[in-house]
Amino acid sequence: MVDTTYPARLTIDYQDKLSRVTTIFRVILAIPILIILGILTSGSDTVIQTVNETGEVVSDTVNTGVGIVGSLFLVTLLLILFRKRYPKWWFDFVLALNRFSLRISAYIALLTDKYPSTEDEQNIHLELDYPDAQTDLKRGMPLVKWFLAIPHYVILFFLWIAVFVVVLIAWFAIIFTGRYPRGLFNFVVGVMRWTWRVQAYALLLATDKYPPFRLT
Repeated sequence: MVDTTYPARLTIDYQDKLSRVTTIFRVILAIPILIILGILTSGSDTVIQTVNETGEVVSDTVNTGVGIVGSLFLVTLLLILFRKRYPKWWFDFVLALNRFSLRISAYIALLTDKYPSTEDEQNIHLELDYPDAQTDLKRGMPLVKWFLAIPHYVILFFLWIAVFVVVLIAWFAIIFTGRYPRGLFNFVVGVMRWTWRVQAYALLLATDKYPPFRLT
């Protein structure tokens, strides 16, 4: 059973049959959509030109941006800290971006055959309750959430190593049987669900409710 009481929720519809062909070439097929995601979330590069001792112009490329993910976190932190506000349009954009990113992750993890849409929900259901910043969010919490979530980071580090192994096993299983073993499917989705709760708490700052330590 999936916990529906936490503000951040994730469910993925199980597919009985998966394509062996697209599974074999999944990483290659995902490249175009990964490029789009990379353009959306990458930081900016600045080219700095200097002259060395011989008079030759040397160019160095320096990444000077934190990317859209870092920018969203910093601006949301400031809005809650100083204005105690979480604009609805801002929240909707953050949620839409994470839904898009999650559809790509699910596709690469072989959880679905549906090529990631930039708009449609498909069979990936990512939900996050919109918070009332005045009553649901404490002004100073964004400053410490990253620290409070450290136990989750440690556990998720090892869980994602396990996910890599599980997806590799599932890859072979799909090629030979056309099915994603249900137990492995539930484990991968569970780790994604756990990660989403921690992300909603510590990065998106959309809830002050501490994430549970479980996959369901």
